[in-house]
Amino acid sequence: MDLNIIWFILITVLLSVYAILDGFDFGVGILHIGAKTEEEKRILMNSIGPVWDGNEVWLLAGGGSIFAAFPFVYGTVFSAFYLAIYLLLLALFFRAISFEFRGKVESAKWKKFWDFSFEFGSFLPPILLGVAFGNILRGLPLNENRIFVGSFIELLNPYSILIGILTFVIFLMQASIYLTHKTEGKLQEKYERLAVNFWVAFIILYVIATVATLFVSKFLFIGITKSVIFWFLFILFLFSIIMIPVNLKTKNNKRAFLFSSMTIFTLIGISAVSLFPKFVPSLIDLNYSWDIYNASSTPKTLTTMLIIALIGMPFVIFYTIFIYRVFKGKTVLTKDSY
Repeated sequence: MDLNIIWFILITVLLSVYAILDGFDFGVGILHIGAKTEEEKRILMNSIGPVWDGNEVWLLAGGGSIFAAFPFVYGTVFSAFYLAIYLLLLALFFRAISFEFRGKVESAKWKKFWDFSFEFGSFLPPILLGVAFGNILRGLPLNENRIFVGSFIELLNPYSILIGILTFVIFLMQASIYLTHKTEGKLQEKYERLAVNFWVAFIILYVIATVATLFVSKFLFIGITKSVIFWFLFILFLFSIIMIPVNLKTKNNKRAFLFSSMTIFTLIGISAVSLFPKFVPSLIDLNYSWDIYNASSTPKTLTTMLIIALIGMPFVIFYTIFIYRVFKGKTVLTKDSY
């Protein structure tokens, strides 16, 4: 265990927590498209209103960690996904201001525009993030100098789009389960049914994606069965996906959400174990890949950043736990609600 491995694990954890938290944020925004009444729309927005901005702190922490610990990975990935990142930021921008602006003017057209902004800003990021992750698993066209030599169109390949759709469905499942314990009555029943449907869709897509990965990225499976960590995560993954419908059926929706979160965490963890020690595989030749050693900062930088992380992350964790405890329970609309 050295600093490079520690930072690889830390970044995996940060991005996993981000996917868990902002995942249901995005999912709620997508489900907002199907909301039939003004009350339901407001309930959905207010169910994530107090927490959505805090959830995105984990993305900043993960991105900042990659920049500091593995700057060559940061430079390569951000160059390759430049247009996608621009679209992501544009979507997040409109999504953020929709919370503040929607209820400021009593006008149907005004609310319709900000509803669209909220839904567009929630719909696009899961697809973009999933496609980006799919390209990492597939490998990017990096030449012998580890420079990206592909194009944006090449990133929209069938495999990465499949992973994008899988990510989209996972976030919808996570959001539906989250809403089962933030709503009540007929709305709660609606999202319980949707949660089960999205769970079924997730299982089907996961099987298809796994089979596709066997053909597209065979290197991910080399030696994986010899890893104790892989088997631990895989068993935990299977257990969590089984327990989701079990807990939904018994109306233990909070526990279902925990198992849904565990599903996301273990799925990303398994992907990280499969990639290790590579960070960005090369589609041209695996020898041209960026890994945790040839892409890392100096040992002094890794040490300094680790000290900063150990000091700062407890505050982020404390804030996250605190804000969820303060705003736990059912979503109740008031005159100050969105």
